[in-house]
Amino acid sequence: MAEGDVGSWDEAAAELDAIVASFDEGEVSVDDLFARLERATAIIEALEARLVATRERVDELTPRIAAIADDE
Repeated sequence: MAEGDVGSWDEAAAELDAIVASFDEGEVSVDDLFARLERATAIIEALEARLVATRERVDELTPRIAAIADDE
């Protein structure tokens, strides 16, 4: 997967979990540390952007749903 591509939410979360586990287990060499930190940061930023976009869509739809409910 390219750096900016994190796949589905579940795939990204699983990859992030694997990175964290490798840190916890001491499996990361000094050579790999920076690359894994960069990847973890990219995943976190991508997931945060998805959350923000989802919240914006929910905020847009909520008044429409309320208006439909009021009409019924």
